[in-house]
Amino acid sequence: MRQSSRGRVDPFIVMDVMERARAAEAAGRHIVHMEIGQPGTPAPAGARAALVAAMEEGPLGYTVALGLPALRARIARHYGEWYGVDLDPARVVVTAGASAAFVLAFAALFDAGQRVGLGLPGYPSYRHILKAMSLDPVCFETAAADRFQPVPGGLPADLAGLILASPGNPAGTMLSREGLGALLEAARARAISVVSDEIYHGIDYGTRAVSALELGDDVYVVNSFSKYFSMTGWRIGWLVVPPDHVRAVERLAQNMFICPSHAGQVAALAAFDCMAELEATRATYAANRALMLERLPGAGFPDFAPPDGAFYVYADVSHLTDDSLALSAEILDRAGVAVAPGVDFDPVRGRHMLRLSYAGAPDEIALGLDRLAEWVSTRERRG
Repeated sequence: MRQSSRGRVDPFIVMDVMERARAAEAAGRHIVHMEIGQPGTPAPAGARAALVAAMEEGPLGYTVALGLPALRARIARHYGEWYGVDLDPARVVVTAGASAAFVLAFAALFDAGQRVGLGLPGYPSYRHILKAMSLDPVCFETAAADRFQPVPGGLPADLAGLILASPGNPAGTMLSREGLGALLEAARARAISVVSDEIYHGIDYGTRAVSALELGDDVYVVNSFSKYFSMTGWRIGWLVVPPDHVRAVERLAQNMFICPSHAGQVAALAAFDCMAELEATRATYAANRALMLERLPGAGFPDFAPPDGAFYVYADVSHLTDDSLALSAEILDRAGVAVAPGVDFDPVRGRHMLRLSYAGAPDEIALGLDRLAEWVSTRERRG
C-alpha cells in the first residue's frame, strides 16, 4: 500500500531514548531520567480531586470544540493576573495539548509549501509537524552569543511564518521584552505571521517571561498545562488567536479533534486554584537548577548557557564526542542516566551537544550528577 511522503519525518529522538530507558528498567536496572521534559510531580491535588468529583456527578461527554467556557474564561483571567493583559475569553481555544495547538495554528495560518522559520537549536516537533503538513520548515542557526535565541538580522528571507519560544527548548533561555519586541516588529514589517510558544511560562528563575500578547494582538500564542501545571499526560493546552481568526480555528478544531478531553479540562480548571502547590514545585526546579549549575562543571560538562527558565541545561560535549546520539546511548548503558542527544534539536551542531533535564526529584538529580561524574572520570582513565 502506498505511503504519503508526509509520513517520512524524522523520529522524535528523545522519545526513542525514553523507550530504551524504560526497556533497561524493565530488565531490572535503575535509570535516572534526565532525557524527558516531564515534571516529576503529579497533577495538583486539587485538580485530581475536582476530576474525581466530576466523574461522580455524571458522564464526561463532548464539550464544545473551543473548550469549556469556564476554562476559557479562567485562562483569560490568568493573562490579566500574570501579564496585565485584558484578554477576551472568546480568543482562547482549549486544545488537546500544545501539540494540537501547533497543528491548528499551522493549518489556520499557512498554505502548503509556505516557508516557516524556526531557530536551531529548537523543539524538533516544530519542523516535523510542519513537514507532515506539507509546509517548508526553514531552519536557521541561532548563536550561543545570543543565548540561542533569534535576532531580527538573522531571519531568513521569504518567510510566511516564524516560530518563537521563550523560554526555549533545549537551552531554557528567554527573550527580553526588547528582544521579543524587536522580532515582532521585524515580522510585522515583512508580513510574517508569528507563533509564540510559551509553554514554559511560570518556570523561571528571577526574571518573568514576557508574553507576546503584552506586545500586540497580531500573534498566535501557544501554552499548555503540561509544564508549570505538572499535567503532561492530561493533554490539555491552549491557543490564543486574533479575534478575526477564532471562527476559522474553531472550524478546524471541530473537524480535526471534536474537542479536548473533558476530564482533562475539568482538572485544568481546578489547577488554577492550586498555585501554592505549583509554586512549591517551581522552587524545587530552582533548587535543582542551582545544583546543576554548581556540579555540572565538576562532572565534566563545563560549557553551557545558564538557563533562564524551563528545566533544561544544553551542554557542549565536543570534548567528549562528535556523535551525541552515540554518546547518549553510551551514557545510558554505562552510567544508567538517560539524556537527550543534541541532534534532536539541531541536526548539525547538535552532534556536539546534550540536553539534560532537571525536572525530576532532587535526590534523582543529585544521583544522576554523581553517575555522570563517575562515568566521565572512568572514561578519561580508559583514554
